[in-house]
Amino acid sequence: MTELLNRPCPVCQEPQADPFLNKDGLCLMRCRCCSMIYANPVAAEMASGAFYDRVGSEYLSPDKLESDYSDVRFERELRLFRSHCSSGAVLDVGCSSGAFLFQLNKRYPEDYQILGTDASGPPLDYAAKMKVPVIRENFLTHSFPQSFDAVAFWAVMEHLFEPQLFLEKASTILKPGGLCFILVPNMRSMAVRLLGANYRYIYPEHLNYFTPATLRKFMEREFVLVDLKSSHFNPVVIWQDFRRGAGGVSREKRYELLKRTTAYKKSRWMAPARAGYRLTEKVLGKMLLADNLVIIGQKV
Repeated sequence: MTELLNRPCPVCQEPQADPFLNKDGLCLMRCRCCSMIYANPVAAEMASGAFYDRVGSEYLSPDKLESDYSDVRFERELRLFRSHCSSGAVLDVGCSSGAFLFQLNKRYPEDYQILGTDASGPPLDYAAKMKVPVIRENFLTHSFPQSFDAVAFWAVMEHLFEPQLFLEKASTILKPGGLCFILVPNMRSMAVRLLGANYRYIYPEHLNYFTPATLRKFMEREFVLVDLKSSHFNPVVIWQDFRRGAGGVSREKRYELLKRTTAYKKSRWMAPARAGYRLTEKVLGKMLLADNLVIIGQKV
């Protein structure tokens, strides 16, 4: 039998919460104090990170690697990161196969000193193969010999049993004035509003479901807010999930779609459609209704 662990609200640490949604055994609660939505109880292997080490090789599918290492894959993240941090030492927590750091170093080889870490061994092996420096120690307990100008959590905080500990650790290893970047799915997105529980990214690997308000409260536990944005929009996901209805989407299917949408971004024949797509994403972003939230905090 799977061991389950209970936890308080990951934002305010209050234990009182009300049922919000139940999907295939995933029980989401809403905090009575701050309105944060989070999974509770949680499988012990999710809490420890053992799950990701067990399935780590699945993150190395050819479709995912081809997409992650495509020049168009991290365009938004790189543009945002560069606009706030033009140089310095960068740590990517939950770096997976190292693709973001690879692209950052490829585009600006003289500007950054890069380092990645993750809970899963096989993706780190691939990152090292691609010449991305990595550490294989537990992020929370590792004694970093240096401090950083920026720490990034790209699509990481939603997976963590105790995300506040990662935020606190980031604060201790950042230089004064250093920046913390967090990207998470947006629980107030148009996709969630249209699809509800049928949205594919409401699933057991995601333990925390941030809205703009709760993400801001979370960041301000340790940092001064610099910026809060909404970005990314995938109409294909909305269409597929609307037609599919209830039920999950396999990791393989998600990676197949990632490969397809990456190809759309690169195809010159899709230029007219991309113009309309960018306009739609811009409008949704202004309203904080795009698929993801990105927040930047500064250590003072």
